Amino acid sequence: MNERQQKIIRILLSQANQFLLVKDLTDELNCSEKTVRNDLKVIESYTEDYASAVLIRKPGLGICIEINEDDKSRLYKELQAMSSKGNTFEDEERLVRIAYHLLMSLKSVTVQDLMTSYYVGKSVIRKDIEQIEMWLSRFDLLLESKQKVGLTLEGTEKNKRLALSRLSELVRSEETSAFLKKQFAPYEVNGVVSGLRELQKNHSLAFTDDSFDRIVIHTLMMVKRTKLHQFIALSDAEISFVKKQKEFSWTGELLETLERFFSVRFPEEERAYLTLHFLGGKFLHRDRDDLEGTDELLSMMINELVGSLSESNGVEFKGDAELLNGLHVHLYSTLNRLKHGLPVSNVMLQEIKNMYPYMFDQILFALEGINQTLPVEIPEEEAAYLTLHFQASLERLKNQHLAVKKVVVVCHMGIGMSQLLRTKIERKFHTLQVIDCIAHSELQTFAGKHEIDFIISTVPLERVKIPHIVVSPLLEKGEENRLQQWVKQLDRPEGASGESVLLSYTNPFLVFLHLDETNKYDIIKKLSNDLYKKGYVEKEYMESSMIRERMAATTVGAGIAIPHGNPRFIRQSVMAVATLKEPVEWGEEKVSLVFMLAVKNDKQEKVKQLFREISQLSENPGQIQSLLKETDRMQFLSSLQGE
Repeated sequence: MNERQQKIIRILLSQANQFLLVKDLTDELNCSEKTVRNDLKVIESYTEDYASAVLIRKPGLGICIEINEDDKSRLYKELQAMSSKGNTFEDEERLVRIAYHLLMSLKSVTVQDLMTSYYVGKSVIRKDIEQIEMWLSRFDLLLESKQKVGLTLEGTEKNKRLALSRLSELVRSEETSAFLKKQFAPYEVNGVVSGLRELQKNHSLAFTDDSFDRIVIHTLMMVKRTKLHQFIALSDAEISFVKKQKEFSWTGELLETLERFFSVRFPEEERAYLTLHFLGGKFLHRDRDDLEGTDELLSMMINELVGSLSESNGVEFKGDAELLNGLHVHLYSTLNRLKHGLPVSNVMLQEIKNMYPYMFDQILFALEGINQTLPVEIPEEEAAYLTLHFQASLERLKNQHLAVKKVVVVCHMGIGMSQLLRTKIERKFHTLQVIDCIAHSELQTFAGKHEIDFIISTVPLERVKIPHIVVSPLLEKGEENRLQQWVKQLDRPEGASGESVLLSYTNPFLVFLHLDETNKYDIIKKLSNDLYKKGYVEKEYMESSMIRERMAATTVGAGIAIPHGNPRFIRQSVMAVATLKEPVEWGEEKVSLVFMLAVKNDKQEKVKQLFREISQLSENPGQIQSLLKETDRMQFLSSLQGE
C-alpha cells in the first residue's frame, strides 16, 4: 500500500465501528472521491488477512471498518512496520544485488550495465549508487566514478570481505544470508557445510546456527575470492597471534578437506583469517577452560558489568555462576570479533530493546563507562545479547529467592483431601515448599515451632498474623489464578504497588503537544532544556542524553522513544512528554510519541515499573492514537492513565 492508503486505514481504525463520510476523507487527504474509492479496494484486499476486519459501505452513512481489538492491534503494528521501512522489497533486493556486484567485480561497472540488468532508469540507479557509496565508506571503501570507464571500487580485500559479510546492514534485511548462498552452486554449499559438520563432530563443537551460517558464507566467499586471486592480507602480528590458538588447527583440518574438494590451494593468510572467524564464533555451550588467550581485559569487563548491573538492579549478580560462565564464553568471542574487525550483528536487536527496555538501558550505561576506561567499544548489538544474559540471571535469582517460601496447608478435611490439595499446590507452584498439612487446631502450636512464610487454608482463620489465603479443598481453576496473583503480590518488593507510576513522574507543564521539530536531536535539546530551566536536571543532562542516543536509538516500538541521560545529572526524578505533528526518523523507526526520562535509580522498583508501563503502552496502539490526537494537556494526561 502507498502512504495515502496507509493513512486511510489509520483514520478508519481510529474510529473503528463508526461511519465516516467519503467527503471527510477527501478533505483530510486533499484528493478526489474517485481516488479514495479506488484506495478502498486496495485496503479491502489487504485486510483479508485479518479475520474480523470487514469494510462496510452504506449510502448516506459512509464507510466503516468493523474489527476486533486483537486484529486492530495487529493491523496497527503492521502499519507501524510499513512506515518504518524506507524501501520496498524490490528496492532492497536491487540494492543488495548492486552492492554485491560492485564488491565482487574485478573490472569497472557502468551505470548503463546496471540499468540493463535491473530494468530501471538512470535516476533510480544513481539514487541506489549514492546509498551504496555512503554505506561502503563505513568500511573505508571508495566508489570512484570515471567518465567512459564506469564505477570502480577502491579498497583492501579485507575491507571488501567485511562489507560482503555485512550486506544485511545495507537494508537491514534478514534475507541477505539466503541471497549470498544463492551465488554459489548447491554442490559448493553442501561441500562447505559437510566439511564444517565433520569438524564439529570431531572436536565436539557447538556453534550457534547463526555462527555456523556465517562461517559457511565466509568460507564460500574465501573459495571464490581465492579462485579469482583476490587474496586477504594480514599483518605479521595478527598471523603470529592466530597461530598460537587451537582454532588454527581446526581451520587447517577443514581447509585440507576443502582444498581436495575445490581443487584449490589456500594461502596461509586465508587460513589465519578463517581462524579469526572461529575465534569470534558464538557457541551454544563451551567449557571456560577451553578458552585460550583469556586476558585481563576480559576479566575487567566482566567485573565492571557485574558490579554496575548489581548496583542498578539491587541484585548480587556475582553469586550466579551460570551468568559468569555465560559472560566469559560470550565476551571471549565478542572481543575477538571486535579486535579483528569482524562483523557484529543481532537480528533480534529491536525485539530485545522493546521487551527488556530497563535492563538494556542499564547495560548501555555500564558500557558507556567501560568504553571510556577500557580500550574497547561494545556496540548496541552486543548490548542486546548481554541484556539476555542478565535478564536470564535475574529470573534465576528471583526464582531461587522465591523457592524458599515455606507454606503450611491448613485443611479441615481428612488426610486424603489434604494430600490432594498439597499435591496440586506443589505441582502448580514450583516456588512454594509445603512443609506440612495440618488441622486448624494444630496451627498455633505448629507456628510456634516452625518458620512459616504464609498459610493456605480451607477454612477462615482469625487472629492469625501470618499472611494467609482461603481456598476450597479442590483448588479449582479460578482459585489457582487467585492464589497465583496473591503469591505475586507477596513477592512484590516493599514500596512497589500495582498503581500506575507514569503520571507520578510528569505534570501538565511538562507536556508538549504537536511539536514542529523534525529531527530527533532537536527534540531532545528542546525537552532537556525545558527540564533544565525548570530545575529538574543539570545543564550537562542534555549532552549526556545526546551521547546516550548516539550509542543506540531509544525507541521501544509502536512509534515511541524514551531519550534520557546519565542519572548523575538529575536533581529530581521527572519525565517530559511530547507528541509530534509528523513522525520523525529515530534510528530504524519513525516516532510520534516521546517520553524524555530523567529518573534516578534510587527507587529501582518504581523505575522498573515505569519502563514496564511504557512497554505496555507500546502494545496498545489504540491508546497511542488517542494520545496523538489530544490538543489539551489535562485530557492528554487522563488518556495516558488509560481513563
